[in-house]
Amino acid sequence: MTQELASLTAARAAEAIREGAITSEELVSACLARIEAREPLIGAWAYLDRDYALEQARRADEQRREGRPVGPLHGVPVGVKDIFETMDMPTENGTVLHAGYRPATDAKAVSLLREAGAVILGKTVTTELAVYAPGKTRNPHDANRTPGGSSSGSAAAVAADMVPLAIGSQTNGSVIRPASFCGVFGFKPTHGLISRQGMLRQSRRLDHVGVFARSLEDVALLAECLMAYDERDPDMRLRARPRLTQVMMEEPPVAPRFAFVKTPFWEQTEEDTREGFAELIACLQGRVEELTLSEIFQEAVQWHRTIMEADLARSFQLEYERGRDRLSPQLVEMIERGRRVLAVDYNRAVDRIQLLNEILDDYFYQYDAFLTPAAPGEAPPGLESTGNPIFCTLWTLCGVPALCLPLLTGRHGLPIGVQLVGQYGDDARLLRTARWLERRLATAAE
Repeated sequence: MTQELASLTAARAAEAIREGAITSEELVSACLARIEAREPLIGAWAYLDRDYALEQARRADEQRREGRPVGPLHGVPVGVKDIFETMDMPTENGTVLHAGYRPATDAKAVSLLREAGAVILGKTVTTELAVYAPGKTRNPHDANRTPGGSSSGSAAAVAADMVPLAIGSQTNGSVIRPASFCGVFGFKPTHGLISRQGMLRQSRRLDHVGVFARSLEDVALLAECLMAYDERDPDMRLRARPRLTQVMMEEPPVAPRFAFVKTPFWEQTEEDTREGFAELIACLQGRVEELTLSEIFQEAVQWHRTIMEADLARSFQLEYERGRDRLSPQLVEMIERGRRVLAVDYNRAVDRIQLLNEILDDYFYQYDAFLTPAAPGEAPPGLESTGNPIFCTLWTLCGVPALCLPLLTGRHGLPIGVQLVGQYGDDARLLRTARWLERRLATAAE
């Protein structure tokens, strides 16, 4: 029974709690039992207070028994990447320089989770300052392989049935890549749709809040709860909250058309990925065409690097000046390169984002979504690196919505994700297209 509860999707768990079929305390207890069993090997959690998690669950159950209003995530546990401020838990950002930091308030994303009724189960492991130096987390499918990063703990915790949902962030490939390596759904919405207030800042131009789940329905449920306007995030615009779940469940007016986009980095894919995509394209015969992006997209990785490293130098100036000897050599090198970036080069790179999106908009008049790799292949062996983010970089730079679907399996039996990319601001359509794709593949497999 414990394993069955821990394996529930968030949508099913929330419904069962609302109907009184299970309690939040039972669900949280099942997740805690799963953590107790698997955490020593996987290491997904930076902070976990069992008693406090159960206290939140009991309060949720009491609220329901008293007939008070409940939210869409009422009583459902969620993991929070340890770069989001939490007023009742430490926020240490994966670095000894922030050890023991206790924020006075919640990040906006965390406060929205609480408003939706979620139980904040604990803080999940991040890489050092959410960049590249790995934390302690291991891949749930093979403990000798990386889970990806920087949202390592969030992806691993969801994949290991420790928690049905988790939030993370992406500045390069930190949601899509670990989702691919761990075999879960990962969603990076359009830039500016989820507030980053109270989240560790790397780059205003590139930072996104993302979500992890074990079903598309859960992706939509969690992301929709987080898409509330916040004037404290300068890149948010006042708009109606997207109806992700409703639109996702609708039938498309016509069968979607896909563009198979290899990107300029296709030669970095592994044989398993190439074979998997060949099978996928064959299943979509008549609905997919190969698309070669304009040559200008070949420069996108350099533009992303220029922006990211310059912004890292700015965001982590204090850490560099006061604690350089306690930062990883890799991060120190990135910061020092960023300190040398010229303003003219930075501004030129930023200006290219709009140009790239204008070109992408022309493509999206013809296609509902791009099919492209989420990562080069299976999670690589070893724990010294979090893997190559190259297949995420372009879409993060452009700020378009991206979704990792756990559709493929490599030669070692490990998951390989397929990345679905949509038009800027059209997140609901992307999820609807993904649901159509899931159903199409399920039918083909019968």
